[in-house]
Amino acid sequence: MERGTFKAGDATVHVHPDPDALARAAADEACAVLRAAVEVRGVAHAMFATGNSQLAFVQALVHETPGVAWADTVVFHMDEYVGVGPDNPAGFQHWIRERITEPAQPKAAYYVEGLGDAATQCERYAGLLRAHPLDLCCLGIGENGHLAFNDPPVADFADPLDVKVVELDAACRAQQVHEGHFDALDAVPTHAITVTIPALLRAGRVLAIVPEARKAEPVRDALTGPVATSCPASALRTIPHATIHLEPASARLLAG
Repeated sequence: MERGTFKAGDATVHVHPDPDALARAAADEACAVLRAAVEVRGVAHAMFATGNSQLAFVQALVHETPGVAWADTVVFHMDEYVGVGPDNPAGFQHWIRERITEPAQPKAAYYVEGLGDAATQCERYAGLLRAHPLDLCCLGIGENGHLAFNDPPVADFADPLDVKVVELDAACRAQQVHEGHFDALDAVPTHAITVTIPALLRAGRVLAIVPEARKAEPVRDALTGPVATSCPASALRTIPHATIHLEPASARLLAG
């Protein structure tokens, strides 16, 4: 599919002409959501994914989109490796701090902590999410169809927890090597703390930012396969407040 807009279940899908157009459109939508939340109650709560697929979008939102209400926005992220500290270059707190919180200077930022007792960290972060209901969740789709670190073996569309410890599957760990975050599979941590699928999709608006040809198969499975944990991203089709942003390479296996 080259370009266009259509529905996939309850979600809206935009196929943009190229990755730059995708990043700009998603950034404009995110900006509008944050501004609307601030207008209603004076503060916005936003969660962001990390990873190479999010770089152009985050660059556009932080550096190229005027009027983002950063001074009134509280920032969250989705996951962290168990045992990885805040200054580890492969860690996701480091990613968020370097690319969003330091340049954008939001009102506050709350990080998933990889150090310390993991169960205690899950409870702490779940409490923060309860206290700060998300207006916006900007996520990607993993090569195995995951949302955050909800890989197929551990994904639960009715998860009773908002934050939990998970074992990462082989495809997920391999993706971290392919993206250059680790030198070898053995170096990738085996466990992580993740925000669960119900907590991600509970946000007032969910934006899936999914460029790159390597995402074409999980995109096809998410949008045209069964709604099942075999492809966790298929859960996006169940919510009308989801917008999925694609470009020709990531949409190449879709008919139309």
